[in-house]
Amino acid sequence: MPGEILDNRGRGTAGFTWPAIHPEGRMFGAIAGALCIAGALLGGSLVGWPLAFLTLGVLAFFRDPERVTPRDDSFIVAPADGLITQICTVLPPREMTADDGSGLPALAEVPVTRVSIFMSVFDVHVNRTPIGGTIRRVVYIPGKFLNADLDKASEENERQHFVVERSDGVRVGFTQIAGLVARRIVPFVKAGDIVAGGQRVGLIRFGSRVDVYLPAGTEPRVLIGQRVVAGETVLAVLGQSPVIEGVRQ
Repeated sequence: MPGEILDNRGRGTAGFTWPAIHPEGRMFGAIAGALCIAGALLGGSLVGWPLAFLTLGVLAFFRDPERVTPRDDSFIVAPADGLITQICTVLPPREMTADDGSGLPALAEVPVTRVSIFMSVFDVHVNRTPIGGTIRRVVYIPGKFLNADLDKASEENERQHFVVERSDGVRVGFTQIAGLVARRIVPFVKAGDIVAGGQRVGLIRFGSRVDVYLPAGTEPRVLIGQRVVAGETVLAVLGQSPVIEGVRQ
């Protein structure tokens, strides 16, 4: 049940439920379903079955499962499902640091750790905020549609930047980046909105990437090659910089 409180002492209930289809995907599912029915009537099973699998694939892409977000003020949770493909030190994007005339806080122009999460077409594409607080910036940048796994995609691809500020002034930035197949970035929030950690904030259609810019002095608790779950995996703990090694097996 959405909003139910669970804990690590046994409180709460769990069970399998079919994930809902996000409203953004219902139109695509309906179109694919209509094509499937038309194809089956006109071309028989030879056409109908492939279109049926296409319809199921479209519905699966837009699935929007419930997630259990751990509640701790120091946690930064993953904003996207997918594979950790890059962890590096960079300056935040100019759109997150420059004065936009609003007088609202932005990120400091100092080197920080960027964690990149690559989403394939098989991953859930509903993105969530890594921390709770106030949305300070939502900046859309038109651009190219290069492979989202490339480093230069952070600067050249179509993208959308978010900056979220907690009540104590801590700010985290993250960016939705379109990829080869992704052709639209859809925001669910706007500047000034108040969000809870792990709340849905946007969606990217058909394969993409999300970059997270951790605050200075904070390093990730995830590893290159690790898979993360949006709204559930703890990406980092504020103020902690552990050295963690892993083994591929």
